[in-house]
Order: sequence, then C-alpha cells, then structure tokens
Amino acid sequence: MIATTTVGTTLADFFDRSLGIGYLGGTLSLLTLLFASLLTWRLVMGSVAVESITTRKAELFYWVTIMFSQTLGTALGDWTADSAGLGYTGAASVFGGLLLLLSVAYYRTKMSHTFLFWAAFVLTRPLGAALGDFLDKPVAHGGLAVSRFTASFVLLAFIAVCLLIFPQRASRTQH
Repeated sequence: MIATTTVGTTLADFFDRSLGIGYLGGTLSLLTLLFASLLTWRLVMGSVAVESITTRKAELFYWVTIMFSQTLGTALGDWTADSAGLGYTGAASVFGGLLLLLSVAYYRTKMSHTFLFWAAFVLTRPLGAALGDFLDKPVAHGGLAVSRFTASFVLLAFIAVCLLIFPQRASRTQH
C-alpha cells in the first residue's frame, strides 16, 4: 500500500507538472484510467468486489486499480487544495464530508457496497494528502510547517491509536 501511495504521488506529479496538463487535466486523465481499470477488471473477472479477489489475476487487477485510485486521489487533492483555492483544511473538509456521506449511504441506503468501497477508497487519498500537506507545508502557504519526520510520526501515532480504538474483527462470511 505504501508503494502504491508513493507511485501514485509520483505519477500524479508527472501528469500534472511534467506533461503540463495541470491538476484538472491530470485528474481527468487519471479518472479515465481508473474507470478503464475497473471496467477491464469487471469484463475479465466478472466482479470488482474486493471479496472476489481469489486468484493472482484478480489480485493484479486489484493492485493496478489501487495504483490508479491512489494517483487520482493525489491529483484530486492537489487540484482541490491549490487550483480550487480551498487550501489544505478546506480540501480536507470537503473530502471528509464526502466520506461521511458515503458512510451514511452505506448504512442507510441499498447502494452497491462495492461502488461505495471504491468511492471511499479514492476519497481517502486526497483527504490524507490534504492533511499531510497541512502538517508540513510552510505557514505562508496555509500549513503548520511541521517537519516531515514529525508529521510522519504524528500520522503513524494516529493510525496506531485508530487501530487500538477500532478493533478489527473477522468477516462474517467466508471469502
């Protein structure tokens, strides 16, 4: 997962900056690649549900889709924070709010849980990117100017606390 995040950040920067198509162009290109990955996976394997990953081929589709979703999330977060002018906290609020809406949809509607999973997965990346940028970017740019080492430690501690507070449990069904 960490490798796909790193690759995602690098690819998003490549689309946005090196190709010169900007944040919006990069976001739209990556959204197209994500949809193409999901569509191809669905056509070849019959399902894009995480529960259906039982073969190497399905796992390969999964990791390619994860990479595109991580890359899209990075580009989307940068576009929202920078080009849309919301800043890091504004972008984090938007993506946090969208994740909250997906959570409500999961528990209160009959929307496809597979769709909700992938939508939530894509939205966690720009949320994380906006919060990470908020921690380590200079104060003059809307950040807190915390060192990357300290920011990484704070995020690692946050993850550890979440793992303790929200215990994992086995699935109710056999996969």
